[in-house]
Amino acid sequence: MEQVLKKLTLEFFGKGKHKITPQKFFEMENAFLLDVRSKEEADSIPIAMKAHPNIEAKNIPVHEIPDRLDEAPKNKPIGVFCPANVRSAIAYAYLLSKGFSDVRIIEGGYSDLTDALKPGPLLKSLQGGK
Repeated sequence: MEQVLKKLTLEFFGKGKHKITPQKFFEMENAFLLDVRSKEEADSIPIAMKAHPNIEAKNIPVHEIPDRLDEAPKNKPIGVFCPANVRSAIAYAYLLSKGFSDVRIIEGGYSDLTDALKPGPLLKSLQGGK
């Protein structure tokens, strides 16, 4: 974890490589959406991504990640989601410390996520960003 923290400099955060918009994430090929909200939150507002065959979505509450780490693929880009990006940031740093290299925080919480799933942006992402 120390090595991960040492890389999280102003330059790193200033370039924004730790985050991704929902729209850009949904346009990725073969990606994994890691929903780190509690089970109760995910049961109330599930994120299934059934219209996006390029996105596999899974809810693993942040406190369960150490015991369920094998459910997150190391060979796919991972977008980590929670409403306020607090739990996402914790999961992000943890995954980096465990050797996951292509991880980003999906920015904007519920409002940006639902904006990306409105008819216009949804159609665009399903057509590959065209």
